[in-house]
Amino acid sequence: MKILIASRNKDKVEEIKENLHGLNLQIVSALDFPDLPDVVEDKDTIAGNAIKKAVQCAEFFGLLTIADDTGFFVEQLNGEPGVYAARYAGENCSYADNRKKMLKAMKGKTNRKAEFRTVVAFASPDGLIGTSEGIVHGQVTEKEIGNLGFGYDPIFLADETVKTFGEMTKEEKHKISHRSKAIRKIIPVLKKYVRNSNNR
Repeated sequence: MKILIASRNKDKVEEIKENLHGLNLQIVSALDFPDLPDVVEDKDTIAGNAIKKAVQCAEFFGLLTIADDTGFFVEQLNGEPGVYAARYAGENCSYADNRKKMLKAMKGKTNRKAEFRTVVAFASPDGLIGTSEGIVHGQVTEKEIGNLGFGYDPIFLADETVKTFGEMTKEEKHKISHRSKAIRKIIPVLKKYVRNSNNR
């Protein structure tokens, strides 16, 4: 059975593929389909964006689809950048631009609590099948530590570790990351759908 990952972010696609490894699925992504129209992420929640991407892409290609959206929520900044994490420093900004703006905003702050949240949506051409959420609590560091991962990883220290995401190997990150947690929760839903489809 074929499933589409509705993302052109190669870092996200690779991470999702690795979490789905071992399932009997033919996995493709939006990177494989240059004619796939961009879904405008105009919802005010990460769940809304994930659902919109999954449903629209499933309809467009007639494929089972997984989509995700991730937010970075910093308590001292009243939850910012939240759903706008990817474009915190402006449209078409780089990962480094976002980190630089975040470190500047948090300079001298004592409350450095933050969390990553990911919502994964699973849809068929007939509509939404299910969603799941993964959350990791942690702290914003005072400087970049590590050069692995992507996004805010080098400035996020998860509470359950002594490393930033930027210092972790892929295997270490997959054990605790927000995206991995959300994907692990959606896998039983995906398996049930595939099993029921095969029994029809």
